[in-house]
Parts: sequence; C-alpha cells; structure tokens
Amino acid sequence: MAENGRRDGDLEGEESSQALAKEGRSRGKKRSSASEGILQPVKLCKADLYKPPTNEELSQLKETENLFHSNILRLQIEELLKEVTLKEKRKQKIDSFLHEINTLLKTIPETPERDITDQSWLPAGVKVPFLQVPFNVKGKFHFLPPVEVKIVGSYLLGTCIKPEVNVDVALIMPKDIFQDKDALNQRYHRKRALYLTHIAYHLAQEKLFGSIQFAYANSSHLKPVVLLQPQGKDAKMVTVRLYACPPQGIFKPSRLCPSKNNVRTAWFMEKDSPVAGESEPPTPHYNNSVLWDLVLESHLHFLSRAASDFQGMQDGVCLLKVWLHQRELDKGLGCFNGFLASMLVAYLLAKHKINKVMSGYQVLRSVLQFLATTDLCTAGISLLKDEDASLPTLTDFHKAFQVVFVDPSGLINLCADMSAATYKQIQFEAKHSMELLDDKTVDGFQLLLMTPKPLLRAFDHVFHLRHVSKLQAACKKMQLLNELVDCGGNYVAASLPFLIGLLERGLAKRILLVAHALPQIPPWPINSDPLKHKDIGSLSFGLLLSSDFASSVLERGPEADRPEAVEFLQFWGERSELRRFQDGGICEAVLWDASYMSQKRLIPQQIICHLLKLHMDIPESSICYTGTLLESVIKLGREPAGTGEEAMVGVVRSYDDLSRKLWNLEGLPLAVTAVQGTHPALRYTDVFPPVPMKPDYAYHARIKDQELLLPLPEKPCPAYMAPMKVICHMEGSGQWPQDKEALRRIKAAFQVRLAELLHQQHHLLCRPTPTHTDVYKDGYVFRLQVAYHREPQILKEVVTPEGMLKYQETEESQQLEVETQQLPFLTSSLHGLQQQYPAFSGACRLAKRWISAQMLSDGISEECVDLLVAYLFLCPAPFTAPSSPQVGFLRFLHLLITFDWKTSPLIVNLNAELTDDDYVAIRSDFVASRPHLPVLFIATPRDRQNSVWTKKRPSAQILQRLLVLALESLRTLEEQLMDPLGSQEVKVVFRPPLDFYDVLIHLNPKQMPRHLEAVDRPAKSFSRGMLGNDAAVKTYFFPVVDYDPVQLYLRELQEAFSDFALFFYDKHGGEVIGVLWKPSSFEPQPFKVSSMRGRMMSVLSSEPLTVPNVEAILEDFEILGEGLVRSVEARTEKWSI
Repeated sequence: MAENGRRDGDLEGEESSQALAKEGRSRGKKRSSASEGILQPVKLCKADLYKPPTNEELSQLKETENLFHSNILRLQIEELLKEVTLKEKRKQKIDSFLHEINTLLKTIPETPERDITDQSWLPAGVKVPFLQVPFNVKGKFHFLPPVEVKIVGSYLLGTCIKPEVNVDVALIMPKDIFQDKDALNQRYHRKRALYLTHIAYHLAQEKLFGSIQFAYANSSHLKPVVLLQPQGKDAKMVTVRLYACPPQGIFKPSRLCPSKNNVRTAWFMEKDSPVAGESEPPTPHYNNSVLWDLVLESHLHFLSRAASDFQGMQDGVCLLKVWLHQRELDKGLGCFNGFLASMLVAYLLAKHKINKVMSGYQVLRSVLQFLATTDLCTAGISLLKDEDASLPTLTDFHKAFQVVFVDPSGLINLCADMSAATYKQIQFEAKHSMELLDDKTVDGFQLLLMTPKPLLRAFDHVFHLRHVSKLQAACKKMQLLNELVDCGGNYVAASLPFLIGLLERGLAKRILLVAHALPQIPPWPINSDPLKHKDIGSLSFGLLLSSDFASSVLERGPEADRPEAVEFLQFWGERSELRRFQDGGICEAVLWDASYMSQKRLIPQQIICHLLKLHMDIPESSICYTGTLLESVIKLGREPAGTGEEAMVGVVRSYDDLSRKLWNLEGLPLAVTAVQGTHPALRYTDVFPPVPMKPDYAYHARIKDQELLLPLPEKPCPAYMAPMKVICHMEGSGQWPQDKEALRRIKAAFQVRLAELLHQQHHLLCRPTPTHTDVYKDGYVFRLQVAYHREPQILKEVVTPEGMLKYQETEESQQLEVETQQLPFLTSSLHGLQQQYPAFSGACRLAKRWISAQMLSDGISEECVDLLVAYLFLCPAPFTAPSSPQVGFLRFLHLLITFDWKTSPLIVNLNAELTDDDYVAIRSDFVASRPHLPVLFIATPRDRQNSVWTKKRPSAQILQRLLVLALESLRTLEEQLMDPLGSQEVKVVFRPPLDFYDVLIHLNPKQMPRHLEAVDRPAKSFSRGMLGNDAAVKTYFFPVVDYDPVQLYLRELQEAFSDFALFFYDKHGGEVIGVLWKPSSFEPQPFKVSSMRGRMMSVLSSEPLTVPNVEAILEDFEILGEGLVRSVEARTEKWSI
C-alpha cells in the first residue's frame, strides 16, 4: 500500500491490538474466577445504585420520546445496523486480501512505449475494456507500476454494508505515462483502459483470485474498472474494484470547466479537419469524468474529517444506503449511490443542519427532509468553502447539468450523470418516507427499510423500450450530436433526458411522476470485447398516474389564433385538429380513441407511442407496454369488449331506479326506511357483473299457472342469471310481533305484498317466496329481502328453565346481523371507495379471478378479498394508492406473502373512522385473544374483535396453500412483465396446477352456464337460451334464476362426502373439479352400523374395522353427476389401503 496508507493502517492496527490485549486481560480475570466455580455477587455502593443517568443515556431517552413512536423502532434500527455492517473477522480477511493484491501490483512488469492505437503488445487472453470509437487517436502509452495504491471509498469510513461488499482501490499512475493534451479526445480514458488491461491480464495469472472481470463504474462506459474476487468459499466475501487515477498536477483544472470543450467534433465524426467558423460545443460530462479521478483521495479525507467522532454519520449513511437500495436507486448510470449519500450528510454537517451528537436515525430523517424540500435541479448546492472567481459558478453548472451538487474542490458536479427524472423520483420517495415516519398507525421501519419497491410494483404503468439501439437513430432525428460527443457516443445517456422531457410534456397532468430504470451494464470476462451501449438490453419506464386525469380522452390546446397553437400543432403532429367547445372557444385539440374504460386506461400508451414515433422515429413495435396485460382475464365477450365497468354502471343505475320505486310504493302497511344492496356488483367487485338478458322461450318449458320458465333437459343449460340481493328495511312499529315465528310470517306477508305492489304500480315481473321476492327489471334479477331492525335482538332471546329471559349470541342471530347490517355497510363503504379510487374495482376483480382460478374461491369469502384489496388503497404505504388494476393485483399477491398473519391484525380503516387509539386497542385485543381468533384476522370500524368475514374460512391449510400459490404467481408475473423480449403469457398464473389433486372430475361444458368465463376462453360454446336486453321480445314469464348445475352438484358432493374429501372448483368456467382425500378418513375405524356410508369392511384386519370404499365413492361421483360429469380420473394411489 501507499506510504501514508501503510502508516494509517499500521497505527490503526497497533491501537486495535492494544485495545484487544487490554480486553483480553480483563476477560481473562473474569474467566479465572468463573473457573473456580464461585459466582461472586456484584457489589455496588449506594452512589452506584442511585447514580443519575449519563448525558448519553438522557439523550437516548429524550430521542426515543421525541423521535421514535416506540422503543421498538430504535431496537429495530440497531438490529438492522448490526446485520448490515461488517464483522471484525470479515474485515481482517478483507485486509489480508488487500495486502496480497498490493504485493502483486508491484510485480507487474513494465512495457515499452508505443502509440495508443498500436495494441499489438497486448496478450491474446485479454481485450481492452473500452469502446474505441473512433479508433484513431494521438498519443503514446507504456505501462509502469502504480506509484501509490490507496484504499478509497466507504470501506475505511465504516459505511460499507452487506450483502454486496465492495472495496474501492485507487491505483495512482506515474506521471511518465502522460503527455500534454491527454485530456483531449479520450486520450486519458484510453490510457486508463490500457493500464487496467495490462494489470488485469497479469493478475489473472495468479491463483489468488477466483474471478477477474471488467465492469463500468456506475455503468459509465468511459470508466472501466477491474473487479477482483477471492477464490473458493470466500468468493462472495468481497469485490475489490481497481480504479486507475492520474497523479496530481497532470491536468489544468481551468481547461476542464463545464463550459470548455475537450472532444473535437471533427475527430469524433472522423473528419480530416473541422468545419471553418464553427465553434466547438462544451463537453461538461466528459470534463467531469476526467476531473473525478483526480479527487478520489481528497474526497475520502473530506468525508473522514466529517465522520470523525460522529458515529451517527456512519449509521445514517448505512441506513440511507439500505433506503436507496430498496428503491433501486443505488446502481446504474446516474444513480444516487452511497458515496453521494455520504457527501450529502457531510454537506448538511457543514451547513449545521445536523450535528455530531445526532444518532443515525436523526441523520436519516434530516437527509430525507432535505431531499424532500430541496430541488437540486433548480437550486444546486456546493461544498466549496471559499468563493473563487476562477472557479465555475452554480449557474455555470446548471447550464451544463440537470442536477447540481458541487464537490469541495468547486470543479466537479457529483450528480453529473443523474437525470432530472431520477432526482424527482428521489424527492418524491423522500417526501413520502417522511410522511411514513410520522404516521403512528403503520410500522415505519418495515415499510421504509425492509420493503423493496421494484419498478413493477411502485408504478401504475410500466413500459419497456425493447431495443435501445433505436435511440441511436433518435439522436440523429433530434439533432443531439453535441450531447453524443459529450457522452462519448453513449446514445442512451445522450437521448434519455430528452425522451423523458418529451413524455413529461405529452402526459402532463395525467401523471404525477415518470421514472426510468437506471441503465445497468453487467460485468464481463477480461477476454471478451467490452459491452456496447445496446447491451443494457431494454430500458424500462414507470408512470405514476393521476387517477383524476389519466383516462381523459381529450387534450385541449390553445385557441387557434394564438401563437402557442403552432407549437401545439408541431408537438402533436397530425393528431391535432381544430374543435369547437361548449364555451364557444375554437381550439387545437387532440382526441384519443377510447370507448370503454379499459381502453381509456391505455390512453397513456397511445400518447407515448405517438410521440416517440413522431419525434424520435421509435416504432410502436419497439415499445412493450405492460400496464394492462392482466386485464384480459376479466374481459367477457369478444374484442374490443370492456372489462365490465360499464356493465356495473348499468347494474347500479337499474338498482338506483328500483330503490326509488321501493321508496315511493303506495299501499304498504309500513313505510320502507332504507334500501341497501349487498351484491358484489353493487360495490363494483363482481368478477363478471350481471349483463341484462331476456329468456329465449325455445330453450325453456313454461309453467303457465305460475308464469315461470324451466330449462329443457335436452337443451344446453341456460346462461347464469345471478340474483342481486337488496335489503329492504321496514319502519319500526308496536305492531311488529316479538315472537320469532310470528315475525317470520309477517315478513313473508310483506314479501308477497311487495311483489303485488311492484307488479301493479310499475308492471314488474315478480316472484315472491317466504324469505325473499325476486324482481325481474331491465334484464336483471333483484332479490328483495325484508328486514326489521330488532329481529337480530329477538333471535338472541333465550328463556332459561327458571323462566328468566336472557340474551345470547346464536348462529341465526349472527348470520342475520351480518346479512342485514354489516354487509350493507360494507357494500356502501366499498361503493364510496370505488368513487375515490377508480382502480379498486379492477384490482379486486383480478384478485378474485385469480383465487377462483386456483380453485380456492370456496375457501375464502368474497368479502374477505374485497377488504384485503381495500387495505391496499386505504393503507398503501410505502407505495401510493394504485391507479391501475394490474399494479393493485401485484400488490395484493405481495400483501398475502409478506403480511404477518400470525401475529398482526389487518386493520382496514373504512371511511377513516378509526383513530390512533383505536389502532392500539385493536392490536392489544388481538394479542390477548390470538389463540381463539381466525388465522386471517381483519378488523374494520364496525367489526373490531370478531373478524366476521374470516371466522369460518379460510382454514390454516387453505391460507397456507394460498400463500404458496401467491409467491409463485408473483415471481412468475414479475419475470414475465419485466422481460419485454419474452412471451408475456401472463395467463399462466391463472392456470391451476392439477397434479396436486388425487381425483379429477371432468365436466360436460354443455351443462356449464359460465363456460365462457374460463381463463382460456373456448373458441366455441353452446347457445345458452338467452337474448340480449335489446331484443324485441316481451318477457311474460319469470326467467330461470341462480341455476348453476355445477354448484348444485358440488353442494351435493360436499354434503355426501365431506368426511372423506375436500372439493375444489373454479366457478368461473372451470371444466374440472379437484378432489383431495382427507388422510384422517383413511385410517381404519371400528365397525358401526350408523357410520357405514362410503365405507367397507377391511380384509386386512382380524378385528371388525372399516375403511373407505374408494371404488364405490368414485362410482357415486359419476352417478350423482349423470349428464354433467364426463369422466372421473383417479390420479394417485395414495388412497389404497
């Protein structure tokens, strides 16, 4: 190592060894006394016992009280820091590895001087890690061993964190290698690359290393580095990155200011001489990259001074690194890496925004607060202490760069490669994180530092530029030659700011944020050619949509006679046209084609494709837009059918009209006080909402005396008509009986009277029953159920043997309370949530479709799924509330996997009725009663202790199965949606694995009324005996309602064979019922005449024992389902006795 490096290291080593020696001696004494087997009590004097707390202890107590919501947050942070920081043993191994590298570097042989372009001296096993385009460049090069080897970066500062441990080593190249004007035309960069090439080849001959690769530092192709890893089991211990740096005084700083040019256009374009009279454009990014290598050591010293006696800085930087890593902002071109985080903490320290007594958590908060409130795109900051007229000003930097943060030398912009979009994303995340830390109802630590935020889950719509090579032609179209020269030919870096600017202008108020994944180029072997710009693969972009404006079909521009109209016309091209508006204005405007809500969600895609084609010549085939790919599974009918939003609006409109008719009915003994719908379609969460239909009489038999229709056995099963339950609350009166049976009879009379009056006054087809009245209206069937508010109370009445009247919960009273009180409240709350968040409906329906596709819809209630999805909108942290169904569904899967169902209640704060104290009370009650509560516990404002929607289901086994499937589905989906060159066959996660089941019952599609709802929709199906609502046919007979032969068959199977098996089915068009045998039922049981159903005598036992008669059970499956069951397939031999 370098002399001063050795001195520092030796001094540090001596101090640590002395400390260890002292510690060892004191420990030795303790061990000896313990070894004698005598435990000595600790004797404390009175002064020690009642000693006042130290300043440090007082500071910690005060900080915990003021900053942390609970002492747990402090403990969590301390535990995280222990987990990510390096242990002493690992540091010793790394130090040893570094010493060996230092020794080897001194032995690398010199080479004779040659032209830079003469690379014949390079051995066959190594390639120069630099894109030498254009190849010809002046200058000479020869290799001399480095004059100094210095460790720079986070390792010495103590801010190096796991899991990826990188140690940066600067190799100071000798002055003799350099000539005048080496800063021009990439000469310095090429010498640097050749220097590293020679080193890499010679180190590769040593057995010390398990892997030697080239990489680009922060994916900047002007800055190759050598990556060294130890061999064997220590391969993942550390990655040493070798940087080649020039010695001090080689380059004049004044020649490398942002306003100067150091890459001649004629050389770059491979022309013989420059065009006369043309001035050379400045090359600020190029100049910055040269200067950066000069200050690696001075930056380390600057940070070292800031971090001395400041443990909070080390901890704060480590926490910041974790925060950035979880948001995928710490790697790639223009990233906000750990070094930048350290410099920002040092800046805040210099400006007295933080001080050296602060803890790591306080430092983290201060940095996030600064980032949230400071825009470095418009008001840059500088670490320069004293003003110097010879140095560039902040204004000069702003002219050259999008984001400005100047280093202590006053010459270098630390954020030179960062785009404004990336900084806005960092600002957005910081602001959101501060809100999280101040919210007492959520676990800030878990959400802030432990939850990853990949692009796909963080943004509403994601799209990919499949081939970044298209950006090369875009640079030409947009005349970005100067930027290309500055970026050394990197067309991705040159065009990205302009592409983002184009999207921001085009999408305008439709988006809250547009972000791009940071371009990353992976390491490559030293014997391979350097990776090219196109090797970053595809480029991904994320859009955070504004739910108010994202789906607007009209883009209104300036009035036709204003000068801005010409600019508007140029920007939108042929899509712009003159339109007259209702206010009388004649303006330029753009109208997007979208009839259905599902098409309106894709308006951002239309805008992006149009603008990129118009301004950058990027064809639509190069854009892979994945924002709505999953929605195909909730589309019903042929393209371009919508995803059901319009159908649900029709249902709600018809329901509202029915409500008004019920309110205004004349002739009822008691008035209707409330009409409340409870069907999922009325809260916008029905997977396939009912569509208006009229029965085709050719497919039905008629019962004339009752005006009813019956399905004909020889015809296909009629289409499924779902009855939509509506609760009609009648007013209270002293005339209501207090007896349960009398109350039922009065309600039955009301049901009959409702049917009569609706028919008389509104000519509606009605069919009354003792418990409900079915009303056929507008092609829908509504099921009216009369309710009396005191009935649940009456059902709780129990008379004791002593004649005392007491109240206790009964199964019947609880069921009625759920149906008439809690379900209507839930429906109205979720209806309101849908008005606030338009994506709620689609996300919820995707979640239900997925659960049903996994054949688990019987294992979990619809209301439970509705609440799980509602939670994602009401408590979206660390994300924002979803504005697209697809991202809502991805987060639903993530919630299932990551939420701690065993030890935490899921609190869904409907209508914001719960206070902070309520949250605490719910959690306390949950912990106290955990053993008696359901495995999946959901608390709402009206249901804080019982979790009525999950009381009976899911069982622990079903929940576990759901979590396994969710984990696999999320992994598969994220891989597919982030691979624009793959198949993107997203329906694969909606196809259930059938090898899990013991028996498969294959069904006949002819008798499946929902056959067309299947994930893989059949090309042909049967005519279902229903006409569209617009058919010119008058309906006089009541249609067949709630008739699904598969569900009826399934109910019979469960009633008959629930002791032996579990049954699973996808109610939305599944052609298979899965059967899983219960292992407990296959254990031989003593013979009883009363329990012989489905069993037979065991021939293997001398005692009278019975076992299941599997062959007979399978035969019964077929007999019960005659006409519906096509075949029964036994798939395993597990059940053989």
